[in-house]
Amino acid sequence: MRYTLRQLEVFLATARTENITRAAESLAMSQSAASGALKELEQQFDVALFDRAGKRLKLNELGRVLLPRAQGLLEQAGELERVLAAHTEMGELKVGATLTIGNYLAVGIMARYMSEVPGVRVVLEVDNTAHIADAVLHFQLDIGLIEGEMQHPDLDVTPWRDDELVVFCSPSHPLARQGHLDDDALLAATWIVREQGSGTRQTFDRAMHGLLPRLNILLELQHTEAIKRAVEAGLGIGCLSRVTLAEAFRRGSLVPLTVPGRDFRRQFYFVLHRQKYRSRGIERWLELCQAM
Repeated sequence: MRYTLRQLEVFLATARTENITRAAESLAMSQSAASGALKELEQQFDVALFDRAGKRLKLNELGRVLLPRAQGLLEQAGELERVLAAHTEMGELKVGATLTIGNYLAVGIMARYMSEVPGVRVVLEVDNTAHIADAVLHFQLDIGLIEGEMQHPDLDVTPWRDDELVVFCSPSHPLARQGHLDDDALLAATWIVREQGSGTRQTFDRAMHGLLPRLNILLELQHTEAIKRAVEAGLGIGCLSRVTLAEAFRRGSLVPLTVPGRDFRRQFYFVLHRQKYRSRGIERWLELCQAM
């Protein structure tokens, strides 16, 4: 074999930092050793992987092609090392989930996953669809669980389970007595909704086609609980996943509203990088999700 894993580590660190000194520091190496390893890798194959501008090293076209393959190879090597060291097939797992999934579904999956292998570690990052997909794209997360539709040539997006949004208000709101909302009622209402970039907002915008520019949106909030509290306080009506509203509907602190002719159905998705090594941990996480 004409390259070493250490050379690939230097290549990845340099791609990430765009500076050989910072790359060396991140790998606890001397600058000369890191520079030598990268130079050796390029000379062995008579290629250049970076465009050099002063001290800045920017991946060129060949470097960008090599990046996911090198990342995948090092992850497989790391997985093998963890298996040999810990005698287990499931190591640390970095999971990203959108707010609805992260707050209402992912924690239960994480508990089951961790109970199967005592001592195994799961890192759960909760953010909106756009941020989770971007983190998966850049190998910062092993897998994402998202609410919004996403297309990217380097991402594998697979349907997971069905969901639907529900329009709701407080029991004291005038619309609570009306029950069914036509387009005039939707336009007259004051809305409190999720922010742009979230899967929930994407579905809401699609369902409100033809009305969206004329809707009276008072607040755009990132957190579902903040939206629920604002609606309970009578500031307006909202639209969130039924998963997030089940308990409030049971208590009677919020009430559902019917919107005939508007489609609020959607799906949750798994998102993984196409070049990502599918470890046993990732496969088991997917199995537990499907078993829900």
